[in-house]
Amino acid sequence: MVLTETKQGNSSLSSVSESSEMPSISVLSTSSQLKYVSLGVLVLQTTSLVLTMRYSRTLQSEGPRYLASSAVVCAEVLKIVACLLLVFRDHSFSVHALNQVLKEEIINKPLLTLKLAIPSGIYTLQNNLLYVALSNLDAATYQVTYQLKILTTALFSVFMLGKSLAFYQWLSLVILMTGIALVQWPAEPASVTKQEDLTAGSQLMGLLAVLVACFSSGFAGVYFEKILKESKQNVWVRNIQLGLFGLIFGLGGVFVCDGERVHENGLFQGYSGLTWTVVALQALGGLVIAAVITYADNILKGFATSISIILSTFISYFLLDDFDPTSVFFLGAMLVIAATFLYGYESKSAVNPSKVQKTGHEMINTPNH
Repeated sequence: MVLTETKQGNSSLSSVSESSEMPSISVLSTSSQLKYVSLGVLVLQTTSLVLTMRYSRTLQSEGPRYLASSAVVCAEVLKIVACLLLVFRDHSFSVHALNQVLKEEIINKPLLTLKLAIPSGIYTLQNNLLYVALSNLDAATYQVTYQLKILTTALFSVFMLGKSLAFYQWLSLVILMTGIALVQWPAEPASVTKQEDLTAGSQLMGLLAVLVACFSSGFAGVYFEKILKESKQNVWVRNIQLGLFGLIFGLGGVFVCDGERVHENGLFQGYSGLTWTVVALQALGGLVIAAVITYADNILKGFATSISIILSTFISYFLLDDFDPTSVFFLGAMLVIAATFLYGYESKSAVNPSKVQKTGHEMINTPNH
């Protein structure tokens, strides 16, 4: 009798153990699938955004070309809507709860809300600069050069947040700078037409736009991270606040820089399906970065960046026909990819929760990661 009960007890324990292991294996399998799915979507989104933005700014068509300033405004509106839906979902789709959260976090905390005007204004400037950059640089050169934001973010983190970097991280930043310099190394033009294009100063304008965007991205990202660490509030609510200021600054930019053109042809002049695709990718595409950080890690994020650079290079060369790679460019690109991996590997050893919050911000406010 006792033996029978013991046997039955062991059997039940075994079945409980097996049943408890089954969900765990299932969860691991699902997590692994989500990891690689999110990685693939991130590569697709990053590459698509750069190439479609570049193509939309260089496409010759009848009528006026769409205004970059108005595209930035549309992206801000879409960001606000996306964040509102995420907060709405987090509060069990309750309209009352959503109104309560917005009132408590935005209206009842005016000083904290005003603090976010600084990074919001900087990000609005950055988003406009990226349109300028892709109007004057080929997609491959832009992709590689924009990785300089790793350096600016690291430096601002050290000075503003007091973070310390390991030796390999400093080494990766030196390698990154070397790679960027090689990518921008002047090459002899293959034709007189290309010589005329180079002397027009368009490449210099594009390079300056990328550099200013990298510094603005680094400062605004670290400043926002500092606010998040001090306030300990929901990142999506903070992004709604950023979006509201971004919308105000963006509209100001439209009427200051393009007021006459808007008066003549309207805010949505030159818009097409391709333009709306660019706006959607810029506003919502970064949501995938959150999935990569949630289900994967920074090494895979660096891997996605590297694949995106390679894809942009090939597509820019074979399809857009606006890029003529040299051996010096490839050497610089390989150094940038290596630096991205090296810096990401070191940062994995000390995962900071605030980094995830910052990533949530970057995915909403920056067009490319």
